[in-house]
Amino acid sequence: MEVRIHTRGTTIEDRVRALATEKLAHAAKVFEGQVGDLDVEFSEAHNPRLAAEKYRMEVTTKAAGRSIRVVSSAPSPEAAVDLGVDRFNLQLKRLKEKLIGKHRKPAPKEPSEPSEIESPNEIVRIKQFVMKPMTVEEAVLQMELLGHDFFFFHNDESQRQSVLYRRRDGQLGLIEPA
Repeated sequence: MEVRIHTRGTTIEDRVRALATEKLAHAAKVFEGQVGDLDVEFSEAHNPRLAAEKYRMEVTTKAAGRSIRVVSSAPSPEAAVDLGVDRFNLQLKRLKEKLIGKHRKPAPKEPSEPSEIESPNEIVRIKQFVMKPMTVEEAVLQMELLGHDFFFFHNDESQRQSVLYRRRDGQLGLIEPA
């Protein structure tokens, strides 16, 4: 496992890089070698109103075939590292518990309530990714690990593209083509 650290709009001292590398490598031991290369990005907010969140650390990796992304903000780079490592460790533990629990419990019933999608006025980013077939349960897990409110995936059961989303009431919704 390699820890790649880069910055955007700031510089980070070597001791902070070493601290992040050491702590993230230690946290990744939860999966005993199943964690891919870690991509760590540091950035600094130059807005004085964001003094409590001046330094931001974003960690992205793959573990057990799932993408994990953690973002932390703090007033100092060391505090951002500590907070980010704690969140990263928590995400890995949750993933491991869910993967273990998946084989011990029956699968929950899948939600199936369609909803309308509002399109934005302007496209500011285009994202492309490889879609592997997965069950709705796996999509829920992936959506939670990424921290998103929706997840677009290829449904293994229906063999169609589907969108899983979190509703305002906290429940989950699933959109499938007719």
